[in-house]
Amino acid sequence: KVLQQDFDKHVNLIERTLEEIPQFESERIETAKNRIHKYFEECAIKEIDRDRFEQELIYYLEKLDITEEKVRLAKHIAYFREAMVEDNSGKKLGFVAQEMGREINTTGSKANHIEIQKRVVIMKDELEKIKEQLGNIL
Repeated sequence: KVLQQDFDKHVNLIERTLEEIPQFESERIETAKNRIHKYFEECAIKEIDRDRFEQELIYYLEKLDITEEKVRLAKHIAYFREAMVEDNSGKKLGFVAQEMGREINTTGSKANHIEIQKRVVIMKDELEKIKEQLGNIL
């Protein structure tokens, strides 16, 4: 029970931190757009084909999209909670924690925004605490 409460505490913090990320996403998109536009200006490109610029911007933003990672992480969190109440689920919890780590890391690599990066570090820290406890029971 004590271990389950500890896991709950860490998983809840990961979930709350994940829920904070969307507030920064629109700013991140605007920053990327401005960065690309500034690049064109610095390269002394006088005439920008608006259609082409929008196509390139969409392509770039698709590469930075973290929607899938957020959805998968939320699903892994739910599955972790389900597995916590099962008997002898230590290895399963370890595998789920590993998957959570993958989604957190991918979010961090795509983030391109300091506030999202800060949340990624918080989630990684909490996940490490979970892994340490899992190491104690396996």
